[in-house]
Amino acid sequence: MQYDTIILGAGAAGMMCAAHAGGRTLVLDHAKAPGEKIRISGGGRCNFTNMYTGPENFLSQNPHFCKSALSRYTQWDFLELVNRYGIAYHEKTLGQLFCDHSAKDIIQMLLAEMQKAGAALWLKTQIHRVDKTADGFAIKVERDGKSTLLSTRNLVLATGGKSIPKMGATGLAYDLARQFGLAVTETRAALVPFTFTNGEFKPLAGVAQDVRASANGPHFDEAMLFTHRGLSGPAMLQISSYWREGQQITIDLLPGQNAFEALKSRRGTDGRRNLSTVLGQLLPTRLAEHLSTLYELKGNLADQSDAALRALADALHNWQRTPNGTEGYRTAEVTLGGIDTDALSSRSMAAKDVPGLYVIGEAMDVTGWLGGYNFQWAWSSGHAAGTHIQSQS
Repeated sequence: MQYDTIILGAGAAGMMCAAHAGGRTLVLDHAKAPGEKIRISGGGRCNFTNMYTGPENFLSQNPHFCKSALSRYTQWDFLELVNRYGIAYHEKTLGQLFCDHSAKDIIQMLLAEMQKAGAALWLKTQIHRVDKTADGFAIKVERDGKSTLLSTRNLVLATGGKSIPKMGATGLAYDLARQFGLAVTETRAALVPFTFTNGEFKPLAGVAQDVRASANGPHFDEAMLFTHRGLSGPAMLQISSYWREGQQITIDLLPGQNAFEALKSRRGTDGRRNLSTVLGQLLPTRLAEHLSTLYELKGNLADQSDAALRALADALHNWQRTPNGTEGYRTAEVTLGGIDTDALSSRSMAAKDVPGLYVIGEAMDVTGWLGGYNFQWAWSSGHAAGTHIQSQS
């Protein structure tokens, strides 16, 4: 069976590419339904883009690679598509746009765009072999218990990374890239909670606090959540992309406040109160109790010198912990790293040395922050590859 383009992966990037590739296009996926990561994202509401998307919101060994695709298909272009389909949405925080109703609205929109473009979709299809041929690629698949040999001029790798294997994630794109001579950078779980093996945060499970957090990179002002196993919440997921084993994370528990001045002013009004009790006025009670034990805070506030209050304030603004690790790919929202962008064209997503081969979405070494950025990369890179394929036909 001959096709012009075969896209491996019916996720965000793959469906976007199929909607623009033109010609005889076939999308293959081993899942029972398309867009499964879209469906579960954002609590089922899909944080489909971010109004403030820019190249600075992405990690890559080549930070310039994403600029071309992001500038040629922007968040506003995708928003125009969403509006065209009458999908209601809202901004949650920090430019994050979510569906009012359901993430399934985005999936149905993409399927409709694919149908208009004449692209076919094969689900529950296993890919057994991919070979380079003189005029393209040969792909052996199994579907409904039958083996079929497909041939295509263009092959698009859109199978994502290793994140959330229970959703069907595999390293297929990396294996195929290596097969065709493309390098793959180190891959890691990213946008993922931290774990602490000593169980120090078990008593705090469920406590949330707005913080400023950093780990070998930019700081993020978002919420932190204590769990039975460690630290989660948006702030922790963000810095997990920059953290490396053995490194400390730094947390400002009172961002935007002056803890010393707050404690000093309370010394004049609540001096007879226990220091840990006053700390509970600034932080959630259980967190204040935990810190009081950790720093052995004793005595009344009136008994504390300026130096003692400064030391406590510094500890609150620069709380440093060393995670044991992360929850790994099991819960990671994305995979950091991937197919090396040096082998790809930043304009078309095409492999420079393998005619007809394209890489899009999470499969490559471009990873966005939390907040809709990774979906925007899927739209932008999928559009770049699809429109280039169509222009070559």
